[in-house]
Amino acid sequence: MKFIFVTLFPNLIKPYFEDSIMKRAIENSFFEIEFINFREYSTNKHKKVDDTPFGGGAGMVLSCDPLYNCLTDLKIKYPNSKTIFVTPVAKTFNQKDAKRLSNEKTIIFVNGRYEGFDERLIEEFADEVLAIGDYILSGGELASTVMADAIARNIDGVLGNNESLEVESFENELLEAPTFTKPKNYTKIKNSNVISEFFKGNHSIIATLKENLAQAKTKYHRPDIYKKYQVRKKYEK
Repeated sequence: MKFIFVTLFPNLIKPYFEDSIMKRAIENSFFEIEFINFREYSTNKHKKVDDTPFGGGAGMVLSCDPLYNCLTDLKIKYPNSKTIFVTPVAKTFNQKDAKRLSNEKTIIFVNGRYEGFDERLIEEFADEVLAIGDYILSGGELASTVMADAIARNIDGVLGNNESLEVESFENELLEAPTFTKPKNYTKIKNSNVISEFFKGNHSIIATLKENLAQAKTKYHRPDIYKKYQVRKKYEK
């Protein structure tokens, strides 16, 4: 699999892939990354990539020509690629999207800046338009890095142990159950004994316990998700 980041600021993204899980995955050829600075496709003397918005308003808008030239080249080179425009004016990316997109061969993340894209670029090139939340960032680079990480984790072999994916948050519409490690009783925190059932080896009881803890955690932190979970369980009966 290949992630292509179309951005004015490649150095905002590169360091993330130079450590830990993502670095090892690239070294082991589970996926690769490429950076394209679309300023290089600007045809004006000063390599400008933005202009004032029609209708007035603050800020500058990314011009059509540099991105059009860049994305046209990429579509010729990668005809079966998936082009994703990263913008807050979009559907919110979630775990189902991460799993679905992990089956793609090539994903092109188009990262905006300033006041965003000329809308005609989105209409011409976008296969999908995605955001990571209801807030505004200075550009799309952080958001596309988040999405690439979430997608890459679902590529077979990236995590080493694929069973890790089965118990993570948002699987089966629940947040992940609380986890604990040694010591059983951490004396610096009052009443910190880990629930004894975790040590008794009865996997059926442990599974039920984790399910109940996951429900409680989801109900407290994400009541919106918990309601969906309740509806699904109701129809399964």
